Amino acid sequence: MPEISIKAEPIFNFFGFRVTNSLFTSIIVTIVFLLIAIYYSKQITASKKSGFFYLIHFIIKSIYDLFETVLGDKIRIFFTLMLSFFLFILLQNWFGLLPGVGSIMIAIKEHGKILHVPVFRGGNADLNTTLALALISVTMIQFYGIKFLGFVQYLKKFIDLSNPINFFVGFLEIISEISKILSFAFRLFGNIFAGEVLLTIVAFLVPVLASFPFIILEVFVGFVQALVFAMLTTVFLNGAIAKHH
Repeated sequence: MPEISIKAEPIFNFFGFRVTNSLFTSIIVTIVFLLIAIYYSKQITASKKSGFFYLIHFIIKSIYDLFETVLGDKIRIFFTLMLSFFLFILLQNWFGLLPGVGSIMIAIKEHGKILHVPVFRGGNADLNTTLALALISVTMIQFYGIKFLGFVQYLKKFIDLSNPINFFVGFLEIISEISKILSFAFRLFGNIFAGEVLLTIVAFLVPVLASFPFIILEVFVGFVQALVFAMLTTVFLNGAIAKHH
């Protein structure tokens, strides 16, 4: 039975900085993400466009139309942020399903013991990654809330001393903002990590093509989780910039 670790394992040091397998995977995904963005930007001005360009354009246009139903005329301000969340999380989720991710092992020495750990691990199967994404999301929600409403007006959402009820509601709003971080982080981590554990166990028990239907399921789950994260950020952002009466 293969070992299943809830934490990412360090695979090498870079100038004293320990690089884990999930971080290494995230770096690769980031490079791929940038290359796709550069390719798309160059194809826009090209006289003859490729089929891959039209595929990317179709995805972007579909996501734009979906988010526009929530943000309305403010879609042009926030679309790049929402699209970045969606595409990055989607690539992270799908990269973790590629052959070799989780199965290519190397030997490392930790606490005097020789351990065999995977070189690649899905980035979103690491709680550190999903927590970072959650912090970025909630921070941007607060930033744009202050930008659109002003610091004093936005602060009144959380601190209102006009009466005890409003003060208590403001306290609940503070708890709500903190809980968004935990909700974002653990929802994404839990779904992706559980999917990878499921694929590992199925492949170990019945190696011959038995995991293929589950891989198709995880492709769909990865898409849904990326869309849910981006859409929830959009909804919360829209609520943060709305004027409260």
